[in-house]
Amino acid sequence: MQWVFLVAGLVSLVAGVVLGVGSVLSRKSRRDTERKPERYWLAAAILVSVGLLGVVTGWLMTEPNANRGEALKTGGLAGGAIVALYALWLNDRRRRVEERRQDIERRKHDLESERAEFDRERVADERFAKAVELLGNDASQVRGGALHVLAGLARARPAYTQTVLDVFCSYLRKPFMRGSDQSEAQVRGTAQRLIAELLPPADSPGPYLDLDLTGADLEYFDISNRAVGRMYLRGARLHESNALWGCQFHNDVYLTAAVNLGRLHLHHTVFHRNAWFSRFISYGPAHFQDTEFRGENKFRGARFHDRLQLH
Repeated sequence: MQWVFLVAGLVSLVAGVVLGVGSVLSRKSRRDTERKPERYWLAAAILVSVGLLGVVTGWLMTEPNANRGEALKTGGLAGGAIVALYALWLNDRRRRVEERRQDIERRKHDLESERAEFDRERVADERFAKAVELLGNDASQVRGGALHVLAGLARARPAYTQTVLDVFCSYLRKPFMRGSDQSEAQVRGTAQRLIAELLPPADSPGPYLDLDLTGADLEYFDISNRAVGRMYLRGARLHESNALWGCQFHNDVYLTAAVNLGRLHLHHTVFHRNAWFSRFISYGPAHFQDTEFRGENKFRGARFHDRLQLH
């Protein structure tokens, strides 16, 4: 009887090994589905398990005074170990398949997100280009609407904020004669107000935005209590009343050769870097109470023809 177990076990064992090797070679030689190799390995595991059952049982039964029940029990444990190993391998395989599926889903989701972001960027670029084009329209209401579109774009896409501010400043730098066109004055007033709205509050930790208003004609320009990076007001003409009070200027400020023709409010302002007032001329009151100059400042050639308040 023990030789029957040995022979049958060896045959099953060899068949299981051959089937397993064949499954590996088959996967290398052609594209199998996920289920087909599992059937091969299941059959191989069963054959190897049965083979070990037969071999171990037969081998133990060849010993003198062998206990048939104990031999079958030990053989069963050996065969069961193979089945358990197959179950562990199968679970690990399915786990790796699930991980690959999740990775593919994640990459697909990332790709869709990138595509959606690209589409949003494209739409934003188109809106920006169209709005800038409309700033050259003859109708003042169209120009005013274009300014609001740009401001809305900056609020929705913060990366555009500095570019939008540059466009507003460029618009205000265009030559303009006060009193010549009331509708244009209203559009310029809108541009000034939107600049103030897009600047962060004075206590903002950053990032800070720059303003280039070189040579601009400003009237009732109010950016009080705002945080600004670098600001250029070289050669600017300030009419009526302009408010820069309470500002935190975190980079250089240039009012070189600027002219104040009204009232200039610069009190409680902090200049963290250089403040250049060279050849600055003020024909109206200039308020500098409690203003801090924490960097280098220059007033060479500056003239104040009206009241200058420093305290």
